[in-house]
Amino acid sequence: MPVRIHPSILSADFANLQAGIERVATADLVHVDVMDNHFVPNLTLGLPVVEALQKVSPLPLDLHLMITDADRWAPVYAESGAYSVTFHAEAAQDAVATARRIRQIGARAGLAVKPGTSIAPYLELLAEFDLLLIMTVEPGFGGQSFMADTMPKLSAAREAVDRAGLDVWLQVDGGISEDTIGIAAAAGADTFVAGSSVFGAENAANQIELLRNLAAQHTH
Repeated sequence: MPVRIHPSILSADFANLQAGIERVATADLVHVDVMDNHFVPNLTLGLPVVEALQKVSPLPLDLHLMITDADRWAPVYAESGAYSVTFHAEAAQDAVATARRIRQIGARAGLAVKPGTSIAPYLELLAEFDLLLIMTVEPGFGGQSFMADTMPKLSAAREAVDRAGLDVWLQVDGGISEDTIGIAAAAGADTFVAGSSVFGAENAANQIELLRNLAAQHTH
C-alpha cells in the first residue's frame, strides 16, 4: 500500500505561503485548510488564496473545506483546479450528489468526519468518494494532540474499503507526528496530513521522508 504525506500549510508562514509549499516539494500533495469561522471557530483562507496557490504550487492541492454549505461551495473549489476537494459530512445536505459534482468537474472527491461523527452511515457509500478523512483532532486549529480513540473508526473504514475492493484513500489529519503516524498506519491509514511536525522541522524534506518511512513500517 502506498504511503502519502500531505503537509498542511496551516502550520506554514502565512506571510509567504509560496515559500512554505516549496519547502515541502518532496511531499505527495499539499494540504490546504479552508475555514470560514462558522463551521469551525477559526478563519484561515478562502477561494482567492486557493486560486493564487494553484498557480505557484509545485504540488497538486489537497483542499480540506471546514465550511458550511458544502454542497454549494465544494464544487466551486473544485473548479479552482484542485486535485482533491474534501468536505465535511456534517456540513453537507447531500454528500453523494456533492461528491459526484466534484468528480464531474475533474477533482477527487473526499468526505471528512469529525471525531464524534459515526462513519457507519457512509460505509455503504464509499464507492462515491475517492478519499475518506478521519479527523484525529477536532477541526479548527493546528497543533492539537492526536486522538487515539478515533482509530476503531479508521479500522472499520479500512475493512470496508478492502472488502469492497475500492480505491479510496484513508486520510488522517490532526496530531500526526513521528510518535503517532505508526498508530494511524497500523489502523489502516495510507494518507497522512502533517502540519507542525513537518513545518516545525529544520529540514522539511528529511521530516517528510522520516514520516513516510515510519508509516510504511506499519501499513498493511
